[in-house]
Amino acid sequence: MKKTTVMQACLHCLCLFTLYLTTGYGQEGKFSGPLKPMTFSVFEGQEPTQIIFQFKASPPAVTFKLTGETDGIIQIQPDGLLYHNAALDRETRAVHKLQVSALDVHGNTVEGPVPIIIEVKDINDNRPAFLQPKYEGSVRQNSRPGKPFMYVNATDLDDPATPNGQLVYQIIMQLPKVSNVMYFQINNKTGAISLTPEGSRELDPLKNPSYKLMVSVKDMEGQNENSFSDSTSVDITVKENIWKAPEPVEIEENSTSPHPIKITQVRWNDPGALYSLMDMEKLSRFPFLIDQEGDIYVTQPLDREEKDAYVFYAVAKDEHGKPLATPLKIQVKVKDINDNPPTCPSIMTVLEVQENEQIGSSIGTLLAHDMDEENTINSVLGYKIVDQTPKVPGDGLFLVHTYLGTFQLAMQSLRKQDAPQYNLTVEVSDKDFKTLCLVQIHIIDINDQIPIFEKADYGNLTLPEDTAVGSVILTIQATDADEPLTGSSKILYRITQGDSEGRLEIETDPETNTGYVKIKKPLDFETVAFHNIVFQAENPEPLVLGVQYNASSSATFRLIVTDVNEAPQFSQQVYQVKVSEDMAKGTKVANVTAKDPEGLNISYSLRGDKRSWLKIDPITGEIFSVAPLDREAESLYRIQVVATEVGGSSLSSTAQFHLTLTDVNDNPPRLVKEYTGLFFCYPPKAPGSLIFEATDDDQESLRGRHFTFSLGSESLQKDWEVSKINGTHASLSTKHTGFEERVYNISIRINDGGRPPLEGTVSLPVTFCKCVEDRCFQAAGRMPGIPTVGMAVGILLTTFLVIGIVLAVVFFQIKKTQGQHNVESTQTAEAKPLRT
Repeated sequence: MKKTTVMQACLHCLCLFTLYLTTGYGQEGKFSGPLKPMTFSVFEGQEPTQIIFQFKASPPAVTFKLTGETDGIIQIQPDGLLYHNAALDRETRAVHKLQVSALDVHGNTVEGPVPIIIEVKDINDNRPAFLQPKYEGSVRQNSRPGKPFMYVNATDLDDPATPNGQLVYQIIMQLPKVSNVMYFQINNKTGAISLTPEGSRELDPLKNPSYKLMVSVKDMEGQNENSFSDSTSVDITVKENIWKAPEPVEIEENSTSPHPIKITQVRWNDPGALYSLMDMEKLSRFPFLIDQEGDIYVTQPLDREEKDAYVFYAVAKDEHGKPLATPLKIQVKVKDINDNPPTCPSIMTVLEVQENEQIGSSIGTLLAHDMDEENTINSVLGYKIVDQTPKVPGDGLFLVHTYLGTFQLAMQSLRKQDAPQYNLTVEVSDKDFKTLCLVQIHIIDINDQIPIFEKADYGNLTLPEDTAVGSVILTIQATDADEPLTGSSKILYRITQGDSEGRLEIETDPETNTGYVKIKKPLDFETVAFHNIVFQAENPEPLVLGVQYNASSSATFRLIVTDVNEAPQFSQQVYQVKVSEDMAKGTKVANVTAKDPEGLNISYSLRGDKRSWLKIDPITGEIFSVAPLDREAESLYRIQVVATEVGGSSLSSTAQFHLTLTDVNDNPPRLVKEYTGLFFCYPPKAPGSLIFEATDDDQESLRGRHFTFSLGSESLQKDWEVSKINGTHASLSTKHTGFEERVYNISIRINDGGRPPLEGTVSLPVTFCKCVEDRCFQAAGRMPGIPTVGMAVGILLTTFLVIGIVLAVVFFQIKKTQGQHNVESTQTAEAKPLRT
């Protein structure tokens, strides 16, 4: 036995030694060091004999001692090797609080004890478990979706601060499942079960009084395939919902009973609900309230004429102010009573009747109004005539329909000369009230007189054919004996003969019935030289039966048109022709025509042919090309064609001639601009490239801008390369760096690919030059009018020399003047006598 124990100890030490060597312990650093307070984290469930740390002893310390919450699992070797010999369990102890001391050879503590903390880190080694194997709950139909009515709960011994202990709930089955729709939902974090919107609408205890749910819970937030899970069943009973909208309420208006008056009620399924009313119309006066028993009251009398119906909602909330269910719609109809008298449509209702109307003819309707409810006995109105003024030729001339208010002629046809109007007093009544309304009936004159012209013949009138349009050429007059300013006496004139082309018109003065005959369209001697006009005068109102228009309503007039020499007239004012710009000379382009109203011959000519491209045959009007056309010079060529009468007054007229030239490919490509600043820095360090653009003068839609590019000669190919970028741009590139410091003129061929294809050769000057700040630098050459540096220096030296000469002359003159002054002074001194 003792031998076995020794063997096990040896094996244990051997394992530790092997682990010690293989893991690097014993080396100063992360896994070893001096004795000091430390905290370690160790995952639970690891295999036994796991080294935690290697403490190093400092003399005189030679061994170590471990105390504290070792649980017989955590140990230390004399050489300071801290390890655990069995798997740690976080659920048994999450933190081990230890002390380590360093001892000398005599077992005395020379360092420490030092606190050592070992935190046991969690692994997912526990399965979640529901607190109950089966849950039961109940829910009311129509409950608010999303409001929990029960909970399921599960626990997990793993660390809740890690995913290991974080649980996710899920409904995995609903029985029965109607139409594959889920009626229940669960909060995956809290386990709260509530209704879905479909469940809130569809749950009905009469159809399915109960449901069973299968609920699962998973740890690791349900995101790991190694998650542990548990399940439970939930039995749910569906209860009837008494939270239902009441039947519509009917309240009689203007009630005299004491208010408030209870009109209906609502009830929540459970006690403790807080009730309120919600006015969606935002009325300024809301005459309803609800108490905390759910009874609804009207607080004051209602007026149907003010508002005949109310719609509002009853709301039930829990103690936290959250709605318990969908609000209930409350409908209140205000019942009518007869509290409004009839009202007249206006102060005076005016009707009209013609004087020849037959007995029984309808005259008009009086429409009175009652504000009480329509189609009830309270708003049914009766009409009765109680007075007629005047009573000539007798009383009772009119009848009124008792319930329709329609008036009829009762006794005989009326005559305006007896009375132009009648005033009636009409009594309008409902079952409780009476109102008097006034009706005035006007007698209208009938159209029994025809218009009569003052003249039967307005004679002859001679006018030149160029008389201005709008000119008044004649005044006519007819009279009518009917009542003035009515449709019976108003006169309209029309021309019935002699003006089939509508060259004349007649305007009537509505006050005087005077007719003004005017020129509406130009007169034309060549078409009609004589007009025998017949005028007809008529009323807009139809004549009464038995009366007809006769010769008295007609008049005649003779218009003589004289000839005026007129200019030729073109068949159209603008001629538009489209031809190709490469049309051959002498080709016929178009033909213009003009006619002279007097039948004279016409001579044609062109005006504004500034490019001399066209000519016209003076007799036929045919237009020919006489020179090459060029669209690029002018794409739309506008000139005038002149037609001149031969003989007579030689009058002429013009028409516009527009010649549109369509493009042909007749222009070779060229550079879009003059490239004068292309350069490479010298000496070049690497091959480079420059971009240039091509164009041509042909129409873009014709050539499509698809140029091809190539070098102008084969000799350039060893040094240069040209590459197409797109339809209009290309790049010129160098192939090496061995170029001289000078200007190279590179010839490039550009082909437009047209029909036929045209090619142009251009030259690109490229300079190799020394550069300063990426710009070409060259010694400034002499520009016209600007001196060179040498010239400038010479000019400057010459200027200095001239200035020196001038200064020398001035200096010499000054010295000379001073010398003369000194001589004169001496002579003067010698001439003076000596004074003693």
